[in-house]
Amino acid sequence: MSSHRLRSNERGRIVTLDAAAFRWLAPGVAVLGLVIAGLVPERGAVAATTARQPKTHRVTIEGTSFQPDRLTVAAGDTVVWVNTDPFPHTATSTADAFDSGSIPSGKSWKFRALKAGAFGYICSLHPTMKAQLTVE
Repeated sequence: MSSHRLRSNERGRIVTLDAAAFRWLAPGVAVLGLVIAGLVPERGAVAATTARQPKTHRVTIEGTSFQPDRLTVAAGDTVVWVNTDPFPHTATSTADAFDSGSIPSGKSWKFRALKAGAFGYICSLHPTMKAQLTVE
């Protein structure tokens, strides 16, 4: 154990300390000062500032297929289906989770994924077009 020299008066109060004692006490005193000043964030406050920001993902409809045909996103993310084919398509969940309606050529449709799960979907106009959206 290291020895630190703290000198106290007759009442037991510290009146002087040597350099080693100061170095030993300083970090704790600094943290205590921050706590007293209210500068240390509450538990969970740091997590809130580093929370993941929602992302936007793109699914291209081209050549009568969805690209990518499997996409995993986080809850809160947005998925944008962009139709580059010369005719309309849909992005219709087989579990009734979402339905774009007709997406004309050159247009897009956005969906904000809030519910977790695996959702198969098709183009209701071309049912051989199949894909899956997984929301975590």
